[in-house]
Amino acid sequence: DCPSGELNRTDFKGIYKQFFPFGDPSRFADYIFEVFDRNHNGTIDFAEFLQALSITSRGTSEEKLKWAFELYDINGDGHITKDEMLKIVDAIYRMVGSMVQLPEDEDTPEKRVDKIFHLMDKNSDGRIDMAEFKEGSHRDPLIMQALNLYDGLI
Repeated sequence: DCPSGELNRTDFKGIYKQFFPFGDPSRFADYIFEVFDRNHNGTIDFAEFLQALSITSRGTSEEKLKWAFELYDINGDGHITKDEMLKIVDAIYRMVGSMVQLPEDEDTPEKRVDKIFHLMDKNSDGRIDMAEFKEGSHRDPLIMQALNLYDGLI
Protein backbone atom coordinates (compact mmCIF):
# COMPACT_ATOMS: atom_id res chain seq x y z
CA ASP A 1 0.00 0.00 0.00
CA CYS A 2 1.81 3.05 -1.29
CA PRO A 3 -0.57 5.79 -2.40
CA SER A 4 2.18 8.37 -3.01
CA GLY A 5 4.14 6.00 -5.24
CA GLU A 6 7.10 6.22 -2.86
CA LEU A 7 8.26 4.08 0.03
CA ASN A 8 9.99 5.65 3.00
CA ARG A 9 12.47 3.77 5.18
CA THR A 10 9.91 2.99 7.92
CA ASP A 11 7.40 1.49 5.49
CA PHE A 12 10.16 -0.48 3.76
CA LYS A 13 11.23 -1.96 7.12
CA GLY A 14 7.60 -2.87 7.79
CA ILE A 15 7.48 -4.88 4.58
CA TYR A 16 10.61 -6.80 5.58
CA LYS A 17 9.14 -7.47 9.03
CA GLN A 18 6.16 -9.17 7.38
CA PHE A 19 8.49 -11.56 5.56
CA PHE A 20 10.74 -12.21 8.57
CA PRO A 21 8.44 -12.17 11.60
CA PHE A 22 10.69 -14.38 13.76
CA GLY A 23 13.83 -12.30 13.40
CA ASP A 24 14.82 -8.65 13.31
CA PRO A 25 15.09 -7.50 9.69
CA SER A 26 15.41 -3.77 10.47
CA ARG A 27 19.18 -3.43 9.93
CA PHE A 28 19.17 -5.52 6.78
CA ALA A 29 16.20 -3.55 5.45
CA ASP A 30 18.20 -0.35 6.09
CA TYR A 31 21.10 -1.63 3.98
CA ILE A 32 18.79 -2.82 1.19
CA PHE A 33 16.96 0.52 1.30
CA GLU A 34 20.26 2.34 0.64
CA VAL A 35 20.88 0.27 -2.50
CA PHE A 36 17.29 0.64 -3.76
CA ASP A 37 17.28 4.42 -3.18
CA ARG A 38 19.49 5.23 -6.17
CA ASN A 39 19.09 9.01 -5.98
CA HIS A 40 19.53 9.03 -2.17
CA ASN A 41 16.49 11.22 -1.53
CA GLY A 42 15.24 9.12 1.40
CA THR A 43 12.46 7.37 -0.51
CA ILE A 44 12.20 4.56 -3.02
CA ASP A 45 10.05 5.57 -5.95
CA PHE A 46 8.33 3.13 -8.27
CA ALA A 47 11.09 3.28 -10.90
CA GLU A 48 13.82 2.60 -8.33
CA PHE A 49 11.81 -0.27 -6.89
CA LEU A 50 11.22 -1.86 -10.30
CA GLN A 51 14.85 -1.45 -11.31
CA ALA A 52 16.11 -3.21 -8.18
CA LEU A 53 13.44 -5.90 -8.40
CA SER A 54 14.26 -6.48 -12.05
CA ILE A 55 17.96 -6.98 -11.30
CA THR A 56 17.39 -9.25 -8.31
CA SER A 57 14.71 -11.38 -9.98
CA ARG A 58 15.62 -11.37 -13.69
CA GLY A 59 19.13 -10.02 -13.90
CA THR A 60 22.15 -11.88 -15.17
CA SER A 61 24.64 -13.31 -12.70
CA GLU A 62 26.90 -10.34 -13.48
CA GLU A 63 24.14 -7.81 -12.73
CA LYS A 64 23.25 -9.58 -9.49
CA LEU A 65 26.89 -9.70 -8.40
CA LYS A 66 27.29 -5.98 -9.08
CA TRP A 67 24.13 -5.26 -7.09
CA ALA A 68 25.29 -7.48 -4.19
CA PHE A 69 28.72 -5.81 -4.24
CA GLU A 70 27.04 -2.42 -3.88
CA LEU A 71 25.12 -3.77 -0.89
CA TYR A 72 28.28 -4.95 0.89
CA ASP A 73 30.38 -1.94 -0.11
CA ILE A 74 28.57 0.27 2.39
CA ASN A 75 30.75 3.36 1.95
CA GLY A 76 30.87 3.03 -1.84
CA ASP A 77 34.67 3.16 -2.15
CA GLY A 78 34.91 0.14 -4.48
CA HIS A 79 36.10 -2.28 -1.80
CA ILE A 80 34.42 -4.43 0.83
CA THR A 81 36.18 -4.45 4.18
CA LYS A 82 35.70 -7.09 6.86
CA ASP A 83 33.84 -4.52 8.93
CA GLU A 84 31.44 -3.74 6.08
CA MET A 85 30.82 -7.40 5.37
CA LEU A 86 30.34 -8.13 9.07
CA LYS A 87 27.66 -5.43 9.29
CA ILE A 88 25.68 -7.01 6.44
CA VAL A 89 26.19 -10.62 7.54
CA ASP A 90 25.27 -9.75 11.13
CA ALA A 91 22.11 -8.04 9.84
CA ILE A 92 21.23 -11.17 7.83
CA TYR A 93 21.77 -13.45 10.83
CA ARG A 94 19.56 -11.18 12.97
CA MET A 95 16.91 -11.17 10.23
CA VAL A 96 16.63 -14.94 9.86
CA GLY A 97 16.88 -15.50 13.61
CA SER A 98 16.74 -19.14 14.55
CA MET A 99 14.88 -20.12 11.36
CA VAL A 100 18.07 -21.42 9.73
CA GLN A 101 20.36 -24.08 11.19
CA LEU A 102 23.94 -23.17 10.26
CA PRO A 103 27.02 -25.40 10.15
CA GLU A 104 29.41 -24.93 13.06
CA ASP A 105 32.00 -23.14 10.91
CA GLU A 106 29.37 -20.50 9.99
CA ASP A 107 27.24 -20.33 13.13
CA THR A 108 28.28 -16.75 13.92
CA PRO A 109 28.54 -13.76 11.60
CA GLU A 110 32.25 -13.49 12.42
CA LYS A 111 32.93 -17.10 11.38
CA ARG A 112 31.01 -16.62 8.11
CA VAL A 113 32.89 -13.41 7.29
CA ASP A 114 36.25 -15.04 8.07
CA LYS A 115 35.34 -17.92 5.77
CA ILE A 116 34.28 -15.56 2.96
CA PHE A 117 37.41 -13.44 3.30
CA HIS A 118 39.61 -16.55 3.25
CA LEU A 119 37.90 -17.53 0.00
CA MET A 120 37.79 -14.10 -1.68
CA ASP A 121 40.63 -11.88 -0.43
CA LYS A 122 43.25 -13.37 -2.73
CA ASN A 123 45.88 -10.66 -2.17
CA SER A 124 45.28 -10.64 1.61
CA ASP A 125 44.97 -6.85 1.78
CA GLY A 126 41.98 -6.98 4.12
CA ARG A 127 39.48 -5.86 1.52
CA ILE A 128 37.69 -7.37 -1.45
CA ASP A 129 37.44 -5.60 -4.79
CA MET A 130 34.86 -6.33 -7.46
CA ALA A 131 37.06 -8.82 -9.33
CA GLU A 132 37.77 -10.80 -6.13
CA PHE A 133 34.08 -10.67 -5.22
CA LYS A 134 32.98 -12.03 -8.60
CA GLU A 135 35.58 -14.79 -8.64
CA GLY A 136 34.94 -15.80 -5.02
CA SER A 137 31.16 -15.73 -5.39
CA HIS A 138 31.34 -18.24 -8.23
CA ARG A 139 33.27 -20.58 -5.91
CA ASP A 140 30.82 -20.30 -2.99
CA PRO A 141 27.54 -22.13 -3.72
CA LEU A 142 25.72 -20.34 -0.87
CA ILE A 143 26.44 -16.93 -2.37
CA MET A 144 25.27 -17.93 -5.84
CA GLN A 145 22.18 -19.59 -4.34
CA ALA A 146 21.36 -16.39 -2.42
CA LEU A 147 21.78 -14.29 -5.57
CA ASN A 148 19.26 -16.48 -7.38
CA LEU A 149 16.73 -16.49 -4.53
CA TYR A 150 14.33 -14.11 -6.29
CA ASP A 151 14.63 -15.56 -9.80
CA GLY A 152 11.37 -15.39 -11.69
CA LEU A 153 9.63 -13.30 -9.01
CA ILE A 154 8.41 -10.85 -11.64
